[in-house]
Amino acid sequence: MLGTILRNLRTIGQRSAAPEIRHVVVRAKYDAALTTDENRRHWALADGLSADTAASPQVRRILRNRCRYEVANNSYARGIVLTLANDAVGTGPRLQLTGIDGDDARTIERAFAAWSAAIDLPEKLRLLRMAQAEDGEGFALLTSNPALPMPVTLDLRLVEADQIATPGIEPLPENAVDGIVFDDAGNPIVYHLLTAHPGSGRGGIRLDAERVAAAAVIHLFRPDRPGQRRGVPELTPALPLFAQLRRYTLAVLGAAETAADFAGILYTDSPASGEADAVEPMDTIQLEKRSLLTMPGGWRMEQMRAEQPSTTYAEFKHEILNELARCLNMPFNIAAGNSSGYNYASGRLDHQVYYKALRVDQARICHQVLDRIFAAWVREAILVEGFLPQRVRTTATDWSHQWFWDGHEHVDPAKEATAQAKRLESHTTTLADEYARRGQDWEHQLRQRAREITLMRDLGLELKPANGGPSVLPDSPDPVPAEEVADA
Repeated sequence: MLGTILRNLRTIGQRSAAPEIRHVVVRAKYDAALTTDENRRHWALADGLSADTAASPQVRRILRNRCRYEVANNSYARGIVLTLANDAVGTGPRLQLTGIDGDDARTIERAFAAWSAAIDLPEKLRLLRMAQAEDGEGFALLTSNPALPMPVTLDLRLVEADQIATPGIEPLPENAVDGIVFDDAGNPIVYHLLTAHPGSGRGGIRLDAERVAAAAVIHLFRPDRPGQRRGVPELTPALPLFAQLRRYTLAVLGAAETAADFAGILYTDSPASGEADAVEPMDTIQLEKRSLLTMPGGWRMEQMRAEQPSTTYAEFKHEILNELARCLNMPFNIAAGNSSGYNYASGRLDHQVYYKALRVDQARICHQVLDRIFAAWVREAILVEGFLPQRVRTTATDWSHQWFWDGHEHVDPAKEATAQAKRLESHTTTLADEYARRGQDWEHQLRQRAREITLMRDLGLELKPANGGPSVLPDSPDPVPAEEVADA
């Protein structure tokens, strides 16, 4: 009896020490991951390709050709691309040195500005920005141009994306994409530049290419995926929409022309065996202007109604333009060149998103293009005797700098001026920031204003501040009441 009790106790202890393990399978799913008969065709082209494989040379070539065709033949596409380049680049960037003070900085800034004008740098930057929208990427080579009318012969030569390609038909190595070879750290080391454009009469074979060091090549593009090393046109998502817009416009025009081709129709309410006079089916009647006509017995005439363009035509164009410009962060009124349906508040709100996108674009251009151009310009300018100040050439120099772009005009200048005055008065901003909003160098503007005030005093002109403030006599720096100035 006692043995039976001990055995039972041991069995209970074993069960409590090693409880039975039950495996529960948890099933979870996402509705978007389900493939049904309704969505099968929609997701048929979804794939798991890598960024470079998805943007293969063949795919990029097709997208480039179609984007160029659309921009060349669609006025909306052309206007959108031109507006984007003009707003992003404007009249060009302006250099301000922050690591060098005084006259030396002004001398260097003026020399760089003169060189930029000589090579037409703003126009080349605008063309690079247009290439990024149409081709997905823009390429420029740092070359030497002895014909430049200045000591620094550095120049920028633009090439199309088609010309940066691996020659021949051999498979690419693992550390390369089409036309670019990378090191183990992912840095480009060599670019293959075809000696002739593939679309030219002598460039179709793609056998001859020049190996250009990466230090001499500027590659402007926006990667959309990690690991992407060649650009895809920014207009790619909008290409089908441009085609639909053109098709709908042509369809509306065709319907309107068809309706206009017929002045009217003859019809009768009599049955087929009725007493209406017989007429020849599909016969035409020549009508005379400003005359009364008689119809065959039992027949009546009805004029064609002008139902084209339909009332939804303008709404359709509005929505499709709004959708196709969204991939560029551009509001409808800028894409369409029409702000008739906007009020002040909605216009400002839409423009804020657009201007933020432009600032991102400008920062990318500064990093990928301008900083490298300025570094190459400094390396060459230092070697030119007497071109830069001697102190800069012979000592270690801090070449820290920043770039100023054109400012964007305010919709209501009076309100903006009032807000600017309040920000400066409350010390929540600086002159440097306020002038930077307008794309201007604050030091240059203050020096210019000081020269103007000095000249006005020399000429005996009255200095009258805005907002009804006290005036200043030409020969006195102290403000005096306006009535005393009038008495004087």
